[in-house]
Amino acid sequence: MQLSIVMPVYNEGNVIEETLKRVESAIKIPHELLIIYDMDEDTTIDPVKKIQKKYPHIKLIKNIYGTGALNALKTGLIKAKGEAVCIMMADLTDDPQVLNKMMAKFNKGFDVVAASRYMKGGHQIGGPFIKQILSRVAGVSLHYLVGLPIHDATNSFRLYSKKFLEKVKIESDGGFELALELTVKAHFGGYKVTEVPTTWTYLAKESRFYLAKWLPKYLKWYFWAIRKKLSGLPKN
Repeated sequence: MQLSIVMPVYNEGNVIEETLKRVESAIKIPHELLIIYDMDEDTTIDPVKKIQKKYPHIKLIKNIYGTGALNALKTGLIKAKGEAVCIMMADLTDDPQVLNKMMAKFNKGFDVVAASRYMKGGHQIGGPFIKQILSRVAGVSLHYLVGLPIHDATNSFRLYSKKFLEKVKIESDGGFELALELTVKAHFGGYKVTEVPTTWTYLAKESRFYLAKWLPKYLKWYFWAIRKKLSGLPKN
């Protein structure tokens, strides 16, 4: 199988049907879509079971590592069978049409393809203002300071080659900072990294992003990349 789409969920029952319909309308290549959930009471499950009758390649998979976003992502990455594995959100923020462009890059030999809000042609609509500023600064500064060949370092909407995922050791202990960890490790590990523009649309009524909790997790990998770059500079 060429493509696996990993979609962590947490009570997305009100939007998941529309999300899956958009994905299936947009993606024409053979794929599996893995819905990763934490608990049997999750409101996402029943709507997915109904739509599975039409799309049997949509699979419900319970988190095998415990609860939380990071464990859901790790479960999806382990269970995915595709040569390319894409992480996509379930809340209608990500545009599934962009995945076709990401796969075109993958087919040209890239191991990480980022959906970028901050490159030419990319956009971000809505969302917490401070989060917008911090994510933009992180992406652009890593691009210029360490040569990261993308402008958006923190967006989780990202495609990875299975061969890269099988080699990399995941060390994140929070959640969605995993995208930053995997991307900087791919770059400094000699893998091919690129980006395509995307429009990210914030639709949630209440943000689940808590700055004090998540910022240190992202900063860990931001400074890891800085140190990695500095350690590789020639000594005078």
